Amino acid sequence: MTSGSGESRGSINLRIEAGTRQLIDDAAAILGKTRTEFMVESARRQAVDVLLDRRLFTLDPEGHDVFLKALDEPPPPGPKLAALMRRVPAWRR
Repeated sequence: MTSGSGESRGSINLRIEAGTRQLIDDAAAILGKTRTEFMVESARRQAVDVLLDRRLFTLDPEGHDVFLKALDEPPPPGPKLAALMRRVPAWRR
């Protein structure tokens, strides 16, 4: 995603050790970027990786079949789930 003219901008204030700041500054300088550019790009890349890791997964054909079977034939509810489902929700109390 790129920043467009219609998008709002915000700020993030961080307190970091001087050595860490220098490390970031050195890496940013090597890439010809400002500290902010370097940090935003690095944090954004890491955020995308984390989200994709939690949302996208691939399976081999055998694993895919096992996964679909588990979705089609879930195990019966255990005692904890059964007890939870018998509770009156907080919004109905």
